[in-house]
Amino acid sequence: MPDSTLPDDRKQPSRIQKRNRMVILDAALDVFSQHGYRGATLDQIAEAAGLSKPNILYYFDGKESIHITLLNQLMDTWLDPLHKLNADGDPLPELLAYITRKLEMARDLPRESRLFANEILQGAPRMGPHLQSSLKPLFDDKCAIIQQWMDAGKLAKVDPKHLIFSIWATTQHYADFDAQVQVLLEGRSSYDDATDYLTTLFTKLLTP
Repeated sequence: MPDSTLPDDRKQPSRIQKRNRMVILDAALDVFSQHGYRGATLDQIAEAAGLSKPNILYYFDGKESIHITLLNQLMDTWLDPLHKLNADGDPLPELLAYITRKLEMARDLPRESRLFANEILQGAPRMGPHLQSSLKPLFDDKCAIIQQWMDAGKLAKVDPKHLIFSIWATTQHYADFDAQVQVLLEGRSSYDDATDYLTTLFTKLLTP
């Protein structure tokens, strides 16, 4: 009878192994979002995870391996709101819904936003291929849709590319510059006011 035992590289990870990987990745997200890739160390990740450094290296080859895993997981999440921009929808409500989704991500995923921002500030050494293969085609497609809406007179004419850049800048600011926002707003929640403000801003900009 053939041996039914799978080789090590084909075995499914155990529940404890899955849990430990999740603990490591969550701890690493904290560390990378606070210190950036260059400032983060495996010792910091191990301490945040409550595991030994050799235990971390059992699951990942090193700091770069952990960082790349986080970035790969983040990319699909990061692109999802742009994917949902529907060419068949009502243009202004579609864009306002996109802005709301981006603000919700800034509110709910601040660590992920800072991880992404830190990677871009360093020149995207690990995420560069994803930007070319995943973000660029999607970005071009949505810019073309927005341009079609503008050409049809459904939106005021502005540069679609810089419109999307402006949406990113005004929404992700609340996550990436949270410490500054909290000081200036004296600790008050900013997201309801931000939603109202950005809705007004972009409605005035884009109403034909």
